[in-house]
Amino acid sequence: MKVAEAVGRALCAAGIGQVFGVVGSGNFHVTNAMVAAGARFVAARHEGGAATMADAYARTSGEVAAVSVHQGPGLTNAMTGIAEAAKSRTPLVVLAAEVTEPRSNFYVDQETLARAVGAVTVRVTSADEAVEQACTAVRLAVRERRTVLLNLPLPVQALEVPDGAMAQAAPPEARAAVEPDPVEVTALGALLAQSRRPVFVAGRGARDTGSREALEALAERCGALLATSAVARGLFHGNPWSLDISGGFASPLASELIQGADLIVGWGCALNMWTMRHGSLIGADAVVVQVDDEASALGAHRPVHLGVTGDVRLTAHRVSEAAGERRQGYRTPENGAAIAARARLRDVPYQDIGTRERIDPRTLSIALDDILPAQRVVGVDSGNFMGYPSAYLSVPDEKGFCFTQAFQSIGLGLATTIGAALARPDRLPVAVLGDGGALMGAAELDTVRRLGLPMVVVVYDDEAYGAEVHHFGPDGHPLDTVRFPPTDIAAVGRGYGFEAVTVRTRADLKAVVDWVAGPRSAPLLIDAKVVADRGSWWLEEAFRGH
Repeated sequence: MKVAEAVGRALCAAGIGQVFGVVGSGNFHVTNAMVAAGARFVAARHEGGAATMADAYARTSGEVAAVSVHQGPGLTNAMTGIAEAAKSRTPLVVLAAEVTEPRSNFYVDQETLARAVGAVTVRVTSADEAVEQACTAVRLAVRERRTVLLNLPLPVQALEVPDGAMAQAAPPEARAAVEPDPVEVTALGALLAQSRRPVFVAGRGARDTGSREALEALAERCGALLATSAVARGLFHGNPWSLDISGGFASPLASELIQGADLIVGWGCALNMWTMRHGSLIGADAVVVQVDDEASALGAHRPVHLGVTGDVRLTAHRVSEAAGERRQGYRTPENGAAIAARARLRDVPYQDIGTRERIDPRTLSIALDDILPAQRVVGVDSGNFMGYPSAYLSVPDEKGFCFTQAFQSIGLGLATTIGAALARPDRLPVAVLGDGGALMGAAELDTVRRLGLPMVVVVYDDEAYGAEVHHFGPDGHPLDTVRFPPTDIAAVGRGYGFEAVTVRTRADLKAVVDWVAGPRSAPLLIDAKVVADRGSWWLEEAFRGH
């Protein structure tokens, strides 16, 4: 057996069942070996799309995934997707062929390239160690929650592995849950007992550890309101005390109640400038606590009064075990009524500014929320539009929202939704994009059609890079570089085999109603011509922060 085949088989034996990629000569044999060993391979149209698909699949499924790319340009094409995954600490293995001759056209210092965006590297160095090194890459991804570049040099790929080498291949042990220090548990319990207005803000650390039940039980005991970061949206869906998202996408009521808290506990949540609106959601007298299973995360974005190093679910259980009688806390009848009436942005009255030519993005978002089936998985691209789907489209749980925004690149939303859709084939995938991101990632429309995904692709089309228009325009700067002539994006979708509709008014959404009621034999693209004369409040805050 050649090294290329052994590495492919070892990765599958170590637990990788899903691989995305673009195949070239350098990764041809190793990719085929993974397919022969039982992995599902999805061919993307661009390596950047492949990396993002793998990232989203891993986030949504909770399983380690892989992306396979050619040496040199195959890896550089994938780097934006790899950067997003690495910054999000997604367990992912990037399998890249590698040339070692500096005079080769394909030569790149791949190890340095990976480190530059926060990924870690492993290299297959010999036939004797190839299987163990492949398994090491998976072990690092799973146990350290890292994106790992596994370099596979071309000369090594062709070597013969020793007999019996595959016996070393096995899945890694799961990451052990960190038991919190009893002293820190007691301190958190005391703060909760003293608090009259506690708020829990859960992040990805709560999402990925299945901590909803434990956090809800503790919140019930101490009378806490519940919120999430954008990444963990949906974790408390259906709970009557849920404020939904904390941060730039929050409703006015949610912001008001979080600002009124006397205790804010971040559960597996960075409490960064997005989630806390640059600290403006933290009242002057509020006590801030952060719970995370990595001590280095505590206080990384803002000072905390108490840091608890521990697994979110375990910590919540330990605090509950020592808690006293149930307290009303922040769960007053008045707050309960207000949350039921006004916690969602869609329940906040607004003046529709749509015209016969352009639809108000709020009107569009609310209508789509009503039309599309509730069992959905939503992927959102980056841009001026992004808060509308993030705040207005409901999701059934924490696996219904995939938010690849750690690197804040536009163009990832479509590939994100493809990866999430493959992880949740039981749900309707909804990709929500701006026109800039849609055209940047349009090649993957072919992947949607080829895979037969019954996807809805919604494009909020303002014919511009709207964030820059609304940031620089008020100061009188020329905007020709960030505005574009009209594009018939619906026609682009039809060219890829989609059903498509151009939406200018609410009446045009009848075509979406018909598609939902029909066989959904082809995916649907909605080219929504949205009102372009207003900026988004969340990006105004973002620009101020930078």
